[in-house]
Amino acid sequence: MEQQLKIFNGRIITPNRIIDGGAILVTDGNITAVSEHDFEAPEAVTIDARGRYVSPGFIDIHVHGGGGHDFMDNTVEAFLEIARIHARYGTTSMLPTTLTSSKADLLETLKVYETAEGRNINGSQFIGMHLEGPYISPAQCGAQDPRYIRNPDPEEYKEILEASSAIKRWSAAPELKGAIEFGKYVTGKGILAAVAHTDAIYEEVLTAFGNGYTLVTHLYSAMSGVTRRNAFRYAGVIESAFLIDEMDVEIIADGIHLPPPLLQLVYKIKGPEKIALITDAMRAAGMPPGESVLGSLKNGLKVIVEDDVAKLPDRSSFAGSVATMDRAVRTMLAAGIPLIEAIRMATATPARIMKVKNKGSMAAGKDADIVMFDDNINIKMAMIKGKVVYENEKPL
Repeated sequence: MEQQLKIFNGRIITPNRIIDGGAILVTDGNITAVSEHDFEAPEAVTIDARGRYVSPGFIDIHVHGGGGHDFMDNTVEAFLEIARIHARYGTTSMLPTTLTSSKADLLETLKVYETAEGRNINGSQFIGMHLEGPYISPAQCGAQDPRYIRNPDPEEYKEILEASSAIKRWSAAPELKGAIEFGKYVTGKGILAAVAHTDAIYEEVLTAFGNGYTLVTHLYSAMSGVTRRNAFRYAGVIESAFLIDEMDVEIIADGIHLPPPLLQLVYKIKGPEKIALITDAMRAAGMPPGESVLGSLKNGLKVIVEDDVAKLPDRSSFAGSVATMDRAVRTMLAAGIPLIEAIRMATATPARIMKVKNKGSMAAGKDADIVMFDDNINIKMAMIKGKVVYENEKPL
């Protein structure tokens, strides 16, 4: 027998407008109707949105951890707890992300992912793994462990790809020896290649774009801008992202990695159709300030969380984000971005980038991944495929 659910009396955020007082019908985990008015559905369980916003669930395509856990802790518990904590903040789909590491640790993370995916019934849905590194520039490693940085090795990356079908995205520095061949190979396998932790110049980025690299990882962070070599100026990755119209970008929208003027600049140049909001969150997301660890508990980097960001112990550099996706949306609104466009950057655009066709918008035929929030983007309910996985007050 069909299981039906009706959400009514909400401000429904669709791709093109907000429907005030609309209603949504969910049947067996899928959206089957989006209406401008309430309607009769006598068999449906009902949820009164009470005038709150009803939005597609947020899709975070770059996240390392949260709730005191990191995906590279390599435990099923860590995966499930990270998924659960981020669902509380409106993330209904995510790409668990690795850090630069040994091959053995990376293979173990992929193995744990496959176990955790089948047990993840109460948290943000996993839509594939994102490998960040180990093929990155030592000069732009940021807080990544330089011990494990290396050039792309065909024997290694082919072994990793053969070991797991979970990999959907791989971030690398395109100027490294072998990186263009790497980009061709992974995109030939249907995996998104992204430009990351890189000192490339425009000509190298343009070549990379022509060979499969279609996304810039955390724009402005750990990448080159304008540089001078023997007195001549060269455009860097930042300028390349702006110049190549078809290039997608993701931004850490915590208001700290990128202050409001830069958020406004990226929005002005790229537009909401080419920008994905991400958290890039490490284990301290959803936790109180204080000491933490970036990466695995076994061999990660000690950091301190203060001022709503993770820093190296000497406070010389940021060492990771502690943002959640509700905060990312809130930050964009504070920067003057319209709500409907901020939501697009948290939903439809990341869904398109990752080719996830059944998510990202409030439309019939899509998965019923739905979040409800107030005017301050405080999450009141999160639903994944029609199942409520979080609510912070009763009755709804």
